[in-house]
Amino acid sequence: MEIPSGISAILKGIPKKPGCYLMKDETGSVIYVGKALNLRSRVRSYFHASSSQNRKTVELVRRVSDIDFIVVNSELEALILEMNLIKRHRPKYNVRLKDDKRYPYIKVHWNDPFPKITVTRRLTNDGSRNFGPYTSVWAVHQTLDVLRKIFPYLTCDRVITGEDTRACLYKDIKLCVAPCIGLVDQESYRAMINDLCRFLEGKTDPIIARMQEKMAQASNVLDFERAALIRDQLAAIERVVQGQRVVSQDKVDSDVIAFARDDENACVQVFFIRAGKLIGRDYFLLEGSAQAEDRELVEAFVKQYYTEATHIPQHVLLPTEIEEARIIEEWLNQRRDGKKVHLQVPRRGPKKALIKLATENAMETLAGLRARWEADRSQHVEALGELQKALHMKDPPNRIECYDISNLQGTAAAGSMVVFEQGVPSKSNYRKFTIKTVQGQDDFASMEEVLDRRFRRWKVATDESRKPGSKLDRGFGLLPNLLIVDGGKGQLGRAIRVVEKYALEEKIMVVALAKRHEELFLPDKSDPIILTARSKALFLVQRIRDEAHRFALRHHQTRRRRKGLASKLDAISGIGPARRKALLSVFGDVNGIRAADVGEVEAVPGINRTLAERVKAEL
Repeated sequence: MEIPSGISAILKGIPKKPGCYLMKDETGSVIYVGKALNLRSRVRSYFHASSSQNRKTVELVRRVSDIDFIVVNSELEALILEMNLIKRHRPKYNVRLKDDKRYPYIKVHWNDPFPKITVTRRLTNDGSRNFGPYTSVWAVHQTLDVLRKIFPYLTCDRVITGEDTRACLYKDIKLCVAPCIGLVDQESYRAMINDLCRFLEGKTDPIIARMQEKMAQASNVLDFERAALIRDQLAAIERVVQGQRVVSQDKVDSDVIAFARDDENACVQVFFIRAGKLIGRDYFLLEGSAQAEDRELVEAFVKQYYTEATHIPQHVLLPTEIEEARIIEEWLNQRRDGKKVHLQVPRRGPKKALIKLATENAMETLAGLRARWEADRSQHVEALGELQKALHMKDPPNRIECYDISNLQGTAAAGSMVVFEQGVPSKSNYRKFTIKTVQGQDDFASMEEVLDRRFRRWKVATDESRKPGSKLDRGFGLLPNLLIVDGGKGQLGRAIRVVEKYALEEKIMVVALAKRHEELFLPDKSDPIILTARSKALFLVQRIRDEAHRFALRHHQTRRRRKGLASKLDAISGIGPARRKALLSVFGDVNGIRAADVGEVEAVPGINRTLAERVKAEL
């Protein structure tokens, strides 16, 4: 293989040390991240003649224009760095968890006197107990619905003193134990939440034994109301436990990992076995798996999944051997506070049967997902076809942008741009705007400002993308086939004025969607187009308009909240624009400052001890 001169010079400068390497294309984008104990040897191997046997490597090497490297002290450090770099850059040629940042968790606010349970997508080191990740918010809420019937935890924002005169409705329907009126003390409530955590970990037997003992004690002292409550909780637990199969006699915690794949997709199935019982399962999709070998796929999943997993079991059963098993075990031992973790590839017996069962589930899941994707794709194509026909467009509107303005009597005005590609939201291309030039409530002028700034950014983005090493901003750098403004003829006129200003009228179809009768107004047409009720095209444009409204409203509410905080800070002697901005950048809102102690406020640049105490006192 002939090595380009530029790459040849880079290869000579790579050290023979452990670390990570980042391969980049001609735009400067990272397209592959790898790690090695000997960086020079590993990176040079890509450009040897023998590497051409691998189709993925051939394609990767053909696109490499630059190589960066980071030297570390050990193979374990290289492994951790590699995972962080893949998560940050999401390179095209690495196998990676699909939307791994978005997986939800169940969060138990253990540091609170009376802990509540919430759903979060971000893990924070604040003393809470987290369980997950789960693949959907729906699955999380289904789990919480069951849990709340067994462990009726708090959901309100009351300050719990035990001295309230009456409880809320949830106490009456047995979905809260009502510590607000003193029905349970703090110790008993926290014991219940601790049982909830153990339940999520699959440790049900000790909970059942303790609750049976408490029920007997309540009956002995003739507290039949409490005994009946515990009886109902035990019945709810039994209904859940009955669905848990005993799959192992050794009663250890294990995760069973298997996968199924087709030409484009890979689905990994995980069985969660706790104390020998199969307590649940979940699936995860992988990107960049089309040309990956099976061992590469499994290895990438194990590394990325256990980076985020809140529980690491004693045994992890795998369907195939992986190259980095030893160093991954060392890393998992570290994550499990020194407790041993064993990666195993079962050859026979019950464990091999579990791998087979997980594989069959993965195959069924992937087949079901594929059928759903095909159905969704068919519906999107149909909706775009209907819209193309209704608007007399030459081609389907494969990229649609929609704009909305949100304000309250002219204050904190905000604009939104949402993008749908092939009929589905492209959230990475959404953009928000803070209205700068319009005074008072003038939605027409605000819309014109937003669109002018959008197309001005298009010109800048396309000019910059032509420079060597520059990457096109897909948000502003691509033009829509169809541009929708939320409103009537007034908004449409302003939109057309901006489009004509940038000489784009031949490239972009512009329409306005009026809320009242869901009418589509077109340029130079006196009568609006009314899409057929319940048509897929109508559903699509409504969904796009609602998404633009939601996104604009959220930005507007954020601005109002910050504006309110700014006015409160302005009223404090010694707080001017610079100090106000510094406080906002650190704490975000008034609740953030209230939650901080005086020392944290004092640590903000420009704030001394006296001023920090004054801010805390005023707020």
